[in-house]
Amino acid sequence: MNSAEQRTRLHAVRTGSAAAWLAAIRPNSLLVAISPVLVGAALGWQRDGRLDLTVVLIILAASLLVQIVTNLQNDVGYTLRGGDSSGTRIGLPRATALGWLPVRSVRLAIVAVAVVATLLGLWLVALRGWPVLAIGISSLVAALAYMGGPRPIAYTPFGELTVFVFFGLVAVMGTDWVLTDGIGAATLVAAVAIGALAAAALAVNNQRDVAHDTLVGRHTFAAMFGMAAGHRLYALLLLGPFALTPLIAVLAGAPLLLLPLLLLPAALALRRDFLQCPPGLAFNAVLFRTFRLELVYAVLLASGAVLDRWWGG
Repeated sequence: MNSAEQRTRLHAVRTGSAAAWLAAIRPNSLLVAISPVLVGAALGWQRDGRLDLTVVLIILAASLLVQIVTNLQNDVGYTLRGGDSSGTRIGLPRATALGWLPVRSVRLAIVAVAVVATLLGLWLVALRGWPVLAIGISSLVAALAYMGGPRPIAYTPFGELTVFVFFGLVAVMGTDWVLTDGIGAATLVAAVAIGALAAAALAVNNQRDVAHDTLVGRHTFAAMFGMAAGHRLYALLLLGPFALTPLIAVLAGAPLLLLPLLLLPAALALRRDFLQCPPGLAFNAVLFRTFRLELVYAVLLASGAVLDRWWGG
């Protein structure tokens, strides 16, 4: 999409409309909340044989709600900090900055979504005890702190690390533990792989916005260390999981967990396109492809675990 097409679409969005709320929620990014739950549940079942689908759905709903809180806070927090005031930003539209949604409405939505996520979390606490409460509280705090508070995480070089921890390590291992009361070695390595792919998407986002972020004092990894370092970080986060895939299969004793390697050509093409991407809106296509790559990697890994359990269990 060129800039003229984008302006036409922006003018077509009505204040308070469903399209405005979707812009704030950012459905494409919700894939990073689905992938870790799929992988954690499948690997737990492959190892332990226990799978409570009701609990899986509760975990998935809570994960999605935390991501929605993150996105809504990102939208309103950036607006309140004046991040869009320079007129140089080229990223995805922010509903509050464009006047599509009142700040107060988005803040109320954040509270409502956080309350629902907390209620779901309390159900899981009743199942597994206080560690689930710690996981839930820390995840919500991170979601709010990403673009909230006096020093938002999004204004530091630690955004990718935060995504890696909460949408990789915490989400994958937490899902396995809640379902099976344990964490397998394969799950631990898979959590690293899924977290890396989730962080890769944020690396694209920050590479796209590096010029604007530098102008407004947002010290992301790319803004702090330069675009060449951003290229290396993306390559590590994108391709590292494929290097870890054989180890996951060995630790799980399941050759079918090698299925994600089918995506390696697509990952290499994505890295090439990222390196060659011209500045500006073209990065959005790379961003969405990175989201989809993570989800398909997770689906293939989970499918390998499920098939192994069916055929070998």
